[in-house]
Amino acid sequence: MNDHQPAGDNTHRTGKAMLTIAWIIGLALLTWFFAGIEESQINPNRSVASSIEGGRVELTLQQNRWGHYIASGTINSEEVTFLLDTGATVVSVPYHLNDKLNLPKGRPYTTMTANGNITVYSTTIAELRIGDMAFHNVRGALNPGMQSDEILLGMSVLANVEMTQRGEQLILRSY
Repeated sequence: MNDHQPAGDNTHRTGKAMLTIAWIIGLALLTWFFAGIEESQINPNRSVASSIEGGRVELTLQQNRWGHYIASGTINSEEVTFLLDTGATVVSVPYHLNDKLNLPKGRPYTTMTANGNITVYSTTIAELRIGDMAFHNVRGALNPGMQSDEILLGMSVLANVEMTQRGEQLILRSY
């Protein structure tokens, strides 16, 4: 009885293994590639374009594929994602982010949301940035009803800028 396998069997197995590895690598690269495309469709403003003219900062934001303006920025030097919401009175931060963003939990109060009345906690954001635009001591609310990590950029910031919409772009200018 011979315990040796023919050389062709080992070559065939090695070829199958290499083909399987190539497929796995290919699928991983495609997943990574399409995840990047999907992220840019959700937030086309991961890198916000800013310009400064005559001492005024101007930001140009692109609308995402659903018609929303989403932009990357920072709160107290921590990276965050903002969803511009002119219907929000103040900047609304998911409650679970308050420690990460170093936000003080103030007094509770009831506010009206799209989902009805909810109790939120007042807070003050020491520094909020989008591109080259910075806002200090911004009124905000810590909202326990928000489960995502997106922060609603409300009128406590947006009232301090001039907004112009042109097609699928929103231009924000500091006063």
